[in-house]
Amino acid sequence: MDAVAGASVSSSSARLRPCPRPRRIGNVAPATVRRRTRRRAVTCAAAADADVVGLFDAAKLTVDRFVESGMVVGLGSGPASGLAIQYLGTRLRRGSLTGILGIPSSTISASEAEKAGIQVSSYEEGTQIDFAFTDADIIEEDTMTAVIGRRKTESGEPSFMVEKGIVKSADKLAFIIGHEKYVKGIEGSIPVLVKSANWIDTAEEIDDLFLGDAEVWRRPSIGTAGPLGGDFPLVTKEGHHVLDVIFTTPIPDLDHMS
Repeated sequence: MDAVAGASVSSSSARLRPCPRPRRIGNVAPATVRRRTRRRAVTCAAAADADVVGLFDAAKLTVDRFVESGMVVGLGSGPASGLAIQYLGTRLRRGSLTGILGIPSSTISASEAEKAGIQVSSYEEGTQIDFAFTDADIIEEDTMTAVIGRRKTESGEPSFMVEKGIVKSADKLAFIIGHEKYVKGIEGSIPVLVKSANWIDTAEEIDDLFLGDAEVWRRPSIGTAGPLGGDFPLVTKEGHHVLDVIFTTPIPDLDHMS
C-alpha cells in the first residue's frame, strides 16, 4: 500500500496531509521523523486548536478512521494519545470494535490502556503492529518532519525509547498534535540517542557540525544541568546517552538531523 495521507481536524470536516517516518544513521539516532516513500501508509491527525476538545476530536477521528477489529495497535505517549486510548476503550466496551491488542509505548500508556479495558502486550523488536498513534512534539509544515523525544516519562527516560520501535514496526502511523505544534520552522531541542561509551566524541562532532547554530547538552536524569549532564546524567537501561541539540533559531536544513 503506497498511499501516504493524514487527517487534520477542523470543526466538522477533515483534510489530508502527508506525514513522516523515522531514520537512523550509525550509532546516532535522532528523534526526528521524515517523510519517505515506502510500502506503509502513514497518517497524521492534527487538531484545529490546542484545547482538549480539539485534541479529543482528533483522537476520535484517528480511532474511527484507522482502527479495525482484530488489529494490533501501538499506543503512544502524550496527552492526545491518552485521549485516543480512552476512546478506543469506549469503542471496545460498546462492542463496535473487538479483538484489539494494544502495545503501550510507556508505563503511562500501559496504565491508561488497563483502565480503558484494552488488552495489552509488551513491545519486542520485530513485533508486527497494524496501526500506531502517538503525540509528536512538533511537526514542520513544509517538510512534514516530526520531532519526538522532548518529553520525559515518569522514570526520567525519554518517551521515544519504545516509541521509536513502535513507530518503525507499524504498517500505519498517526501523529495526533495540537495546531500550535504544526509550525513553519522547527527550533529548540532535537533529542539524539548515542549508544557509545565515547558519547562525548559524538557530542563534539555534532557541536562542530552546527557550530554557532546550536548547543549540545547531555540530558540529566533529574533537574537541569550543563553540557555534561551534571551530577545525574541520563543513561538508559539500553546504554544510550541522550544529547539535546538545542537550536535558538529555526533549523535551516533538517536533513542534517536525520
